[in-house]
Amino acid sequence: MSYQVLARKWRPRSFREMVGQTHVLKALINALDNQRLHHAYLFTGTRGVGKTTIARILAKCLNCETGVSSTPCGQCSVCREIDEGRFVDLIEVDAASRTKVEDTRELLDNVQYSPTRGRYKVYLIDEVHMLSSHSFNALLKTLEEPPPHVKFLLATTDPQKLPVTILSRCLQFSLKNMPPERVVEHLTHVLDAENVPFEDDALWLLGRAADGSMRDAMSLTDQAIAFGEGKVLAADVRAMLGTLDHGQVYGVLHALLEGDARALLEAVRHLAEQGPDWGGVLAEMLNVLHRVAIAQALPEAVDNGQGDRDRVLALAQALPAEDVQFYYQMGLIGRRDLPLAPDPRGGFEMVLLRMLAFRPADADGAPRSPLKDLGISKATADSNPNPVAGAAVAAPVAAIAPPPVTPAPVAPVAEVAPTVAAPQPQAAPAPAPAPAPVVETAPVAAPAPVVEAAPAPVEAQPEVVVAAEPVALAIEPQSPVAEAPVDLPWDEPSAPVAAAPAPLEPAAPAPAPAPAPAPAPVAAEPTPVPVAAPAPVAAEAPADDDDRDEEPPPAEDYYEVDMESYGYLESEAPQEQAEPEPEPAAMPATGLAAEWLDLFPRLGLAGLTASIGANCTLVAVDGDNWHLHLDPGQSALFNATQQRRLNDALNQFHGRTLTLQVTQQKPEQETPAQAAARKRAERQRQAEASIAADPYVLQMKQQFAAVVRDGTIEPLEAKA
Repeated sequence: MSYQVLARKWRPRSFREMVGQTHVLKALINALDNQRLHHAYLFTGTRGVGKTTIARILAKCLNCETGVSSTPCGQCSVCREIDEGRFVDLIEVDAASRTKVEDTRELLDNVQYSPTRGRYKVYLIDEVHMLSSHSFNALLKTLEEPPPHVKFLLATTDPQKLPVTILSRCLQFSLKNMPPERVVEHLTHVLDAENVPFEDDALWLLGRAADGSMRDAMSLTDQAIAFGEGKVLAADVRAMLGTLDHGQVYGVLHALLEGDARALLEAVRHLAEQGPDWGGVLAEMLNVLHRVAIAQALPEAVDNGQGDRDRVLALAQALPAEDVQFYYQMGLIGRRDLPLAPDPRGGFEMVLLRMLAFRPADADGAPRSPLKDLGISKATADSNPNPVAGAAVAAPVAAIAPPPVTPAPVAPVAEVAPTVAAPQPQAAPAPAPAPAPVVETAPVAAPAPVVEAAPAPVEAQPEVVVAAEPVALAIEPQSPVAEAPVDLPWDEPSAPVAAAPAPLEPAAPAPAPAPAPAPAPVAAEPTPVPVAAPAPVAAEAPADDDDRDEEPPPAEDYYEVDMESYGYLESEAPQEQAEPEPEPAAMPATGLAAEWLDLFPRLGLAGLTASIGANCTLVAVDGDNWHLHLDPGQSALFNATQQRRLNDALNQFHGRTLTLQVTQQKPEQETPAQAAARKRAERQRQAEASIAADPYVLQMKQQFAAVVRDGTIEPLEAKA
């Protein structure tokens, strides 16, 4: 006897032998036991989930010689013939090969005849979605009201292609995909019965490769038995399927967990020996990380669908939750960008190295390289900088308080170069009888008393030297932002303050001590002390410094950016694209032309036909013969269809058949379009005159020099 494949040998012959599909079996068993049988059943689902098998078992239950029940005997001639596929009253039709309406009609011609041997004549139509639309139409009436001895069993993998009229006439049962656990359980039972040695990991590989189809799992098992010479081993199945060793994925994850770049690249090298699909490897890593995240949130929710539940739980305890989420996100992005890499393996390695380099900083073992020193002192790293501090604005000059007291609102300022004199003094707005030493940053007219800083390197501590006598300095005008940065030790209480960063309250300084490496001047009670600028120093200052004290520019300088200019541009822009108004007519409408003006709005025209009629004028009426003149400017819109529509509108309005002739000639009298343009212009003129004569508008013009913008006046009727 020839060999019979496992998928056919182990096909279920009763509902008790079915694997899965409990929701379908429960409904069918209850219907059979209670004799509540429908005349049409539709079974849907992917390949290999049991659609045809359930249909054959149902046919056996309906025709078993022991009676209609959910447990056929399996021993009578009817049950044996159905199992062997030779029962005369079970008509199996392959709709994929019999799609024509003639095939369906031939099939339905025999519906009226009683069954030959069985209790019911069962029509099993497989892949019913392949029937043509005419075949479905021919099947509708019989499917809705078949004879009492006929049952229809329909099976399809694509129910979306079935007409709703077919779906509404059937009881629909949707069969689910087989999970890997159930596939492995059934394969274990089959291989034990067949006395075939196997490994559990091999069955899990077959269960995942089946992708929800029990028939595919049985076929792959047949192939694995042949490949492994009568054994089902994990290494053989992995080589047969060309799948990735799941343990190597865990090797990569463990290398990431340890932060070991050498072990990581070594794991990639072992993967490369199998020539894998690197996108598939990333997909496997994402699947594992997904299950690890589930294990961290709810350990009991982790299934053993891939035979690695213990590994997942162990990895969930070792990996921090933030690392899992980070690796998953990086893997998703890397899988998206993998086709852009010059080499797939190189792209995969870069994804792993990116995961290693950008691990969360607070994770154990994460790389903690010190940040690069940017050369910014703590004095300039204020968390609440003053945005106005760096601007060169004339402000009252103040003396600096002693170093132990740090002013709270002071913000970092532009810093001066080490070889330049300390921040230059600034002239106050009004003279004072007694000058006082000052320190500030903005270059202004030089006062008599000055404070200079001793030259020092950038990193060195600056020294403050107070001149004993007033000295006049010629100050170069330059922006404080352009000056070279220098560290200002605000946080060190022993160092004196060398510059005033922002406008402060004026204060009267104490007498400065003699030059010393680190003098500590004592500040008196803050009192306003204005500083006078001597005449000789003011003469030496550049003329550009006077620009800071100029009067504001006159209003005429802002005329170019006035909002009225922009409003004018906005009002002009739409007018350039607006449809031009028709030119005025040479003569006002009289006689037939006036009658056309009155008749045209009542014709109910629209679209291009209305545009054609609005640019015509009636020049002659001879009984039922009408003659119109059309403006040649509208000739591009005019054709025989528009003339026919215009003629039909006239016929419908007058209730009789008219003959219309349209000649392209410039109308001498006013057309409806010209009349409408004239009326719009008159309303516009009236609106403008009304606004110009309005007392409130006149009052605003007189008191506030208001101007009415051109083009902003619009009559109310135009908006309605």
